[in-house]
Amino acid sequence: MAYGHKTPSPARMRVHVVLHAARDRSNAGVARETGLHLDTVGTWRRRFAEQGMPGPADRKRSGRPPSFTALQTAQVKALACQLPAETGTPLSRWSCPEPAREAMERGIAPAVSASPVRR
Repeated sequence: MAYGHKTPSPARMRVHVVLHAARDRSNAGVARETGLHLDTVGTWRRRFAEQGMPGPADRKRSGRPPSFTALQTAQVKALACQLPAETGTPLSRWSCPEPAREAMERGIAPAVSASPVRR
């Protein structure tokens, strides 16, 4: 993992911290060598000592829960992949506000703006 090309960069840095720790290097020395903050090195080292390999992995972050279900997302994507003429909409092509409006009219989602449709 430490030298794998497909290992994400944050995971690679955490593995390097663990490897330095296995060589009995101090947190301050590891922080200097890796360019990480001393507290970050201590946190990852402690998590590894307590939990093993899963310890330094990314934790679930708090945040806004998803607004749409996977089914709603798939339905809006399917709608956007259709030609507007197939849906009875008098347009030559979709722009983001129109599929959002169409999704609300079809009852796919109670309220959806153009931004999530664009994403």
